[in-house]
Amino acid sequence: MGQPSGEFRQEAVRIRGGELVSGTLLVTVGTPDGSEVRPCPEEWRPRPRRTGRTEPARGPLGGPGRAVGPLALGAGPADLPLLDREADIAHLLGLLAEGRSIRLVGQAGSGRSALLSAVAEAAGDLAPGGVVQLCGHRRTGDDLLQDLFAATHHAPGFRPDPGQLAEHLALVGAIVVVDEVEPAGAELEHLLAAAPDCAFLISVAPDSPPLPADSRLRDHLVAGLSRSACLALAARLAGRPLDAAEKAWAVDLWFESEGLPLRFVQAAALLRQRDVAVDALVAAEEDRLDVFGAVEEPDRHPDPAVRESELRGTVPLPSVAESASPAVRLAEGLSEPAQAVLRLAVALGGECPTAPHLPALIDVGQGESALHELADAGLAVSIGGHHRLTAGAQELLAPHWPARGSVDGAAQHFAWWVGHSSVSTEQIAAEAEVVIGALLADRAAGRHTAVLRLARAAGPALALALRWGAWERALLLGLEAARATGSRADEAWFHHELGVHAICVREPVRAAAELESALTLRAALGEPRGAAGARRMLDLLRADGRQLPAAGSTAPIPVRRPVIRAIAQVPWRFKTTPGTAGGTRRTVIAASAAVLALGVLGTAVGLTVTGPDEPRGNDPHSSTDDGSGVPAGLPTPRPSLSPAATPSDVAQSPEASSPETAAPEESASGGGPSHSPSASGSASKKPTKSPTATGTASQPPSPGPSQPPVVPPVQPPAQPTVPSPVPSGSGPSTTPPTTAPSTPSSPSADPSTPGTGSPSATATATP
Repeated sequence: MGQPSGEFRQEAVRIRGGELVSGTLLVTVGTPDGSEVRPCPEEWRPRPRRTGRTEPARGPLGGPGRAVGPLALGAGPADLPLLDREADIAHLLGLLAEGRSIRLVGQAGSGRSALLSAVAEAAGDLAPGGVVQLCGHRRTGDDLLQDLFAATHHAPGFRPDPGQLAEHLALVGAIVVVDEVEPAGAELEHLLAAAPDCAFLISVAPDSPPLPADSRLRDHLVAGLSRSACLALAARLAGRPLDAAEKAWAVDLWFESEGLPLRFVQAAALLRQRDVAVDALVAAEEDRLDVFGAVEEPDRHPDPAVRESELRGTVPLPSVAESASPAVRLAEGLSEPAQAVLRLAVALGGECPTAPHLPALIDVGQGESALHELADAGLAVSIGGHHRLTAGAQELLAPHWPARGSVDGAAQHFAWWVGHSSVSTEQIAAEAEVVIGALLADRAAGRHTAVLRLARAAGPALALALRWGAWERALLLGLEAARATGSRADEAWFHHELGVHAICVREPVRAAAELESALTLRAALGEPRGAAGARRMLDLLRADGRQLPAAGSTAPIPVRRPVIRAIAQVPWRFKTTPGTAGGTRRTVIAASAAVLALGVLGTAVGLTVTGPDEPRGNDPHSSTDDGSGVPAGLPTPRPSLSPAATPSDVAQSPEASSPETAAPEESASGGGPSHSPSASGSASKKPTKSPTATGTASQPPSPGPSQPPVVPPVQPPAQPTVPSPVPSGSGPSTTPPTTAPSTPSSPSADPSTPGTGSPSATATATP
């Protein structure tokens, strides 16, 4: 990685700025008052292009690609010898050829990463899209989907929304190999469902939860190696054959560790340290003879190899307990530069920066050799563009290897580095976990000012690098530091940025809460520009809330009439008029109900009380005449109340009113000629003029307030008709519909309901 020139302690920290597109939103990052989101014009939206197999979109497992630059020399997962895995590779290739997805499970150090790399190398021709290799270390499910999209499409600076992502990934058919996947459960299943034509081969931590019964994945256990393979691995990494005592020691280690390859990588490092001690004994013996001489020739074998073997027997082998947890003993045998790098990695929570950062952090000139030494000792592994400590090393080394000021200048260095113009966003993405490690280390040491400075610099940089999981973690740590230092201005800035992040990831409820906090703080501090920016984001949420659907189970922001919407979703039932031929009649509500609080709509909403003789021209469901297309004598289909039901439909439910306010039934025509079959069980030859002529006992009027008389509308003279059933599917009535008198509309009425009677709500005459 190219390190920018110059002394970073003498340069000012520059906040990285730029623009990116998130779905249909244009995000401006790095402005002085905070990031801003607005709808992206259609002509500015990226047009992702599918990358071919010949383009450099894929790299070695866990590698960062060409843009990051040269990594530290050392043994990665593919550099270690792979022994006794031929059957596993053949079995996994067969499952992938069938389109199945596999999850590798096993103990820490069982060689899952090495097996993944070997299968990925052999599976290049199984799928039309080839093999896509990703790193799941500290990545969320959304980050992994973005990495998969970026590996298969060319669209820099673009993070699609879930709908766009599903559309693009649905066309990808590849073998997706992901090492150390952290998402589990529903998040993992969502990751698999987003790319239905891809076969996934992933590895997970040993403590991952079991798979659900309907999962696409199937588990494959990665067991330990056989005894012969473990002995061969130790001898190969030690660089020489094992003697009888070392073989017996290795067999005991194989029995205790169940054949875990990592334990024999570390065992080989212990044997190399023992060889160094033996070489020191040989050199000391020769020096004594050369300097002081000897009266008599010492009794030793003339063959140097035999003499070295004899001296090796005087150096004891590690005990089984030391071999089970060899991290401390291995660390003591490292060189001084390697120990300094190891101390830095422990202070950063197990994350180790790439070699170009080491001279600025711990004054180590040969960082590549130090990282090489750590990897050969089995204490570090290369993954995701940088090195990290192996499983269990952090817990064993932390009590014995304190930081000792190794990260005192890390926050200042990375705050300068992420804003430097010569550093690319790909480089920042590769070092994202190291930056988070520096923030955590300074927080643990109580250096909140350093955390605040680095978080403000790293937040926009991580956003532009599309590492949004790390972006959110940096903002949360910065907000905590701002509260610890009492900086209200910085606290408002982090609230604003968290609100923008929530908008980008489609969490409008959390976005509104964060932006409201930022607006309150900035208004109290007298920052009009910052308050105006937060207000613009809130206006975007309220005005274009439908463009920001909630992700997963998160409920949308209730911007318009949330109470009425909630009432409309209640499964109300409609009452059937007894004594009819199966026809469903609706009961008329004769009472008003207050449905909204003053704080929501600003005024109480009253529902209009309908009288028994008032026309029902505005109710499209109140008519049961033959003009609806249903044959006479057949039951009218009961309308289903979906969440999109209008409030007026709910207001007409009998459960919405008390028995004291129930009104007598009326004809569907509003006082005109009625042809409803429910009037007497069959088609009536005489028009009804009373709502009680239905074949059932009329209900007494309620003691509520009397309604003003309603003047029936003037209708044109109708020709006498002969009652005959209307065939199903007949056209609309030829008689002009009767226009109902207009009534004051309620604010809660459905805006789609017209003010005049619809054909289904007016009486018609069938010739």
